[in-house]
Amino acid sequence: MTRTRSLRIDRIACTGRGLCAELLPELIDLDEWGYPVIEDRAVPERLHTHARRAVGACPRLALRVEGAEP
Repeated sequence: MTRTRSLRIDRIACTGRGLCAELLPELIDLDEWGYPVIEDRAVPERLHTHARRAVGACPRLALRVEGAEP
């Protein structure tokens, strides 16, 4: 059974550096101020590794994947 994973952004912690959009452009766009915008929060199976990489690279720990295996 595959668990559904979704991306979440802590908008308070985010400072709009845009690294997440560079690492995961398939799911994350940037608004006019450089803050991430996620239209579809579901992370497809093929992008799980890329999503984890983007989460790990966030300098403010503002991005996370929910529903991920421990």
